Amino acid sequence: MDNRDAVREFLASRRARITPEQAGLPDYGGRRRVPGLRRAEVALLAGVSPDYYVRLERGNLSGVSDSVLEAVARALQLDDAERSHLHDLARTANDSPRARRRTVRHQVRPAIQQLIDAMTDAPTFVRNGRLDVLAANPLGFALYSPAFATPQRPPNLARFCFLDPAAGDFYPNWDDAANTTVALLRTEAGRDPYDKALTDLVGELVTRSEDFRTRWAAHNVRLHQTGVKHFHHPVVGRLSLSFEAMPLPADPGLTMTAYHAEPGSPTHDSLRLLASWAKTTV
Repeated sequence: MDNRDAVREFLASRRARITPEQAGLPDYGGRRRVPGLRRAEVALLAGVSPDYYVRLERGNLSGVSDSVLEAVARALQLDDAERSHLHDLARTANDSPRARRRTVRHQVRPAIQQLIDAMTDAPTFVRNGRLDVLAANPLGFALYSPAFATPQRPPNLARFCFLDPAAGDFYPNWDDAANTTVALLRTEAGRDPYDKALTDLVGELVTRSEDFRTRWAAHNVRLHQTGVKHFHHPVVGRLSLSFEAMPLPADPGLTMTAYHAEPGSPTHDSLRLLASWAKTTV
């Protein structure tokens, strides 16, 4: 197994979105057979030969230097998430077969569970790169109660988003939630395309959801570290929560996400109500 298809489709999709004007190149008119830049134009901007760039876009990143990757990233105007993804694809292409691993089964250490349980006013959970929710504090369980309603353990936020009808109500901006979900899985696939559980999950979602299939083909990636999320909880209604997503350095592959509300805001009052409701459901 290799990642040539992912490399080829990612580079081609990034090239297709840039016009000559956006790249600072003259456009002499005429009908273009392809959207965006031509391969030769990307090669010119990156300072490599056209033949060499063609080799890259055919999916062969083996042996490519960091300086060339950075030049291609600049030519394609990649953002930070896309640049990181390109480097991940190159690293995977250069991995020896022994470096390729199968499914990693993460476990949440007791100390992490104790830490998130101590965060009584902030809904908090721990997930892996496949978006399996491996641990949560009581308020986190309460916030994501629609996702935890499934008997499957651990619950998976991607399956919930695309396969559970309740997600359409839970995420008032479902399109944004869906785009983010797919971008996170695509980012993880770049880091580790040999994770069998991830491959199986993507295969299931591609087969069962046209919405997922369309988004997956776009090859969009994202760094999901901070921001605001909107929910419509079945018990307390609308919630607008800021979040911080923090990788756990001692537990590679795990991310802790904590939410908080602006003090005095309607969402802050709703969180208190949610905490009271959580106590009655234990």
